[in-house]
Amino acid sequence: MASPQTISDLHAIVEAMKKAHLDAGPTDSALRRDRLDRAIRLLTENHVDLAKAMSADFGNRSIYHSTTADIATTVATLRHAHDHVDAWMQPEPAEVISPGMRAWIAPQPLGVVGVISPWNFPINLAFGPLAGVLAAGNVALLKPSEITERTSELLAERIAHYFDPMEIAVVLGDAALGAAFSGLPFDHLVFTGSTTVGRHVMRAAAENLVPVTLELGGKSPVVIDSDADIVTAAERTLTVKMFNAGQICLSPDYVLLPEAQVDAFVAAAQAFVAASYPAVQANPDYTSIIADRHFDRLVALVADAEAKGARVISLAPAGEPAYDRSTRKIAPILLLDVDDGMTVMQEEIFGPILPLRSVADPAEATAYVNAHPRPLAAYYFGEDPARQQAFAAATTSGALVINDIMCHVSMDSLPFGGVGPSGMGAYHGIHGFRRFSHAKPVVVQSPDGASNLRLRMPYADKLVALTAMLQA
Repeated sequence: MASPQTISDLHAIVEAMKKAHLDAGPTDSALRRDRLDRAIRLLTENHVDLAKAMSADFGNRSIYHSTTADIATTVATLRHAHDHVDAWMQPEPAEVISPGMRAWIAPQPLGVVGVISPWNFPINLAFGPLAGVLAAGNVALLKPSEITERTSELLAERIAHYFDPMEIAVVLGDAALGAAFSGLPFDHLVFTGSTTVGRHVMRAAAENLVPVTLELGGKSPVVIDSDADIVTAAERTLTVKMFNAGQICLSPDYVLLPEAQVDAFVAAAQAFVAASYPAVQANPDYTSIIADRHFDRLVALVADAEAKGARVISLAPAGEPAYDRSTRKIAPILLLDVDDGMTVMQEEIFGPILPLRSVADPAEATAYVNAHPRPLAAYYFGEDPARQQAFAAATTSGALVINDIMCHVSMDSLPFGGVGPSGMGAYHGIHGFRRFSHAKPVVVQSPDGASNLRLRMPYADKLVALTAMLQA
């Protein structure tokens, strides 16, 4: 679909989709499975072109990163929905208050769902929500990021090939169009992006009382306890910190660990990065930072931290610079001796920079996490089950992973979402189906209508019985 030029064009599209959805009547399971099948075919039949488009948008993006995170993981999510949608659609029996009555909860499509997807995983974070949207019997209007322009244009062209515009449509445009999109009268709106923009999206949606699902990221901590295997912790943390060059909402944002373990963590990180990436700048499997302004922001974070007393440890291969603006590649960088006065400890990093902050004990680590906005995920390394449980109970985050990083996000049995400043609402698997359905209560009264007879006059005898019951 061509990009509309006015807000009235956007409104016309939404109203047309709403009318078509209502006119078509209830969406049966066969049509839902068919739409999920077409989404799967779109990705599997076009994965090479999509990966190339993503690499071109980034300047260089690892084809493996695109194929595994944006294609294969998303296909698995769509297949999971396809295979379970019949069971999810079944009414849920409910208890009744009087003999002869029947009651159940029927999941019903919401209607037209708007999806604003970001640039960092432009396929996964568009089709991930769409798995639940389509499984729930809805139709969708998608606004992909203008930053990944080639991918968004290809996605729009391919969606138009596999779907009727009244099923899934795409609008293309800049941030101004995105702002207008947020104010449309959808039946639900999904936004993935920064907390700052999320506030604007929620404010715009509120004008039409549109419910929102916001996935906003934040600063996800890694807490390393004294009994953790420090090599394992370093390797698993750096694995995700280097994936997509750290441009992930769930990427570990900083590490809290005992002072006695700092040197061992640094040594393990140096060895692991050297073994993983003998070269960075000329390595096609090391992803570039998405744009010049994002690159410049990351370099400025390092400079600000260093100016304020942090020790900077570049993990770049020997003979290579820590970063190069011509390639927009930044090798992994550790920051030691950080404090909250540094900008890098105040905002989400979204790059391959990892601050390390020493703590005296687990209680201090927990207090530090709790003193800051609730993150999209928290990561804890330690072997003692009691300490694991204590950290889980004492902290609040969108998710908690113990002894690994980010492995939860590909599990469709789990809800994916934030809490507080890191977002609201969750999707994936049945949780997405429920998120994009209305849980509609249906009650069939008994022939004698016994449950409502208590509301009829006269009340005197009823009040005596009611009073006796309350005093029993």
